[in-house]
Amino acid sequence: MEQPSDLQAVLDRAAAAGGRITPAEALALYTDAPLHALGRAADTVRRRRYPDGIATYLIDRNINYTNVCVTACKFCAFYRPPKSEEGWVRDLDEILRRCGEAVELGATQIMLQGGHHPEFGVEYYERMFAAIKAAYPSLTLHSLGASEVAHMAGVSGVPVEAAIRRIRAAGLDSFAGAGAEILVARPRTAIAPLKESGERWLEIMETAHGLGVESTATFMMGTGETNAERIEHLRMIRDVQDRTGGFRAFIPWTYQPENNHLRGRTQASVLEYLRLVAVARLFFDNVAHIQGSWLTTGKEAGQLSLHMGADDLGSVMLEENVVSSAGARHRSNRLELIHLIRTAGRIPAQRDTLYRHLVVHDDPANDPVDDKVVSHFSSTALDLQPA
Repeated sequence: MEQPSDLQAVLDRAAAAGGRITPAEALALYTDAPLHALGRAADTVRRRRYPDGIATYLIDRNINYTNVCVTACKFCAFYRPPKSEEGWVRDLDEILRRCGEAVELGATQIMLQGGHHPEFGVEYYERMFAAIKAAYPSLTLHSLGASEVAHMAGVSGVPVEAAIRRIRAAGLDSFAGAGAEILVARPRTAIAPLKESGERWLEIMETAHGLGVESTATFMMGTGETNAERIEHLRMIRDVQDRTGGFRAFIPWTYQPENNHLRGRTQASVLEYLRLVAVARLFFDNVAHIQGSWLTTGKEAGQLSLHMGADDLGSVMLEENVVSSAGARHRSNRLELIHLIRTAGRIPAQRDTLYRHLVVHDDPANDPVDDKVVSHFSSTALDLQPA
């Protein structure tokens, strides 16, 4: 890619007028723009989009229904192969119990994630979603992703479109960005050779968007991709978003190096992460929200992301096992996230899955006092069925 000669002119065009920048310009900004100028430009775009000064957070729970997976991604420390003695399946009663706990603690969203179990087709997910919606109709099921859809459709022998229609009818509200990792072919094949291609991941998301099922888009940084491949990942998402408008938010996070086959041979620094957040805010003129990831980068970096274009600080995860299995040890609670947002000079607000404000914490005297709303870096139960 030819590098633009005047990076400040590119920043001014994107920040002042909201003009679209090219992938070549994005790469030049990512690698060479002065950090403070890059952050100022991204924050200008954020303030133009959200002049109320609000930054949001969510209360949710990630529930894993199985760790059995046939995909064997090299970066994953959570999965176990079929027939492993360490494989497990969580029964429906236990899933419902965890949903109930989440509701009691104020959660509005459940993210169901699991391995690609060789026996779990569309029918399994229909039963699970329908049971959760029947018991807790207020919960938003923001779950799974294109990879799980490809897998379940294959197990059941049905087209992807039919699988999406069926799980949506059963209660799925929207897709998570799960399985995106990096969409570019070379690094994706290196870390997840058995997973669908990045192009196929995007095709499935585009199909979902056409059926009225919105989603988020994610990016796992630091598994050996080049800077150009990082920007190419953004381009692939933006092109689909131009056609569908179905990606609600972009969420970059960093690869965690423990207990997996990559073993930390490559990682993204906090500085690389923050620069990517800023470039993403400038590049995604068609994506509404950019989410900071305190879970993988730490709370200080999460707070800094709010100065680099992010307008959301993610969630108080009442449960998270997948990234934690690979070494993410950062924990937080609702009061701490509110404090991080407020001391970044922003007004904290609890949101729902659609980014609607549920509670705006504009007066510290009225902040919540429930100290039970805390994140768990691992809470895998012991009472599990054999796989």
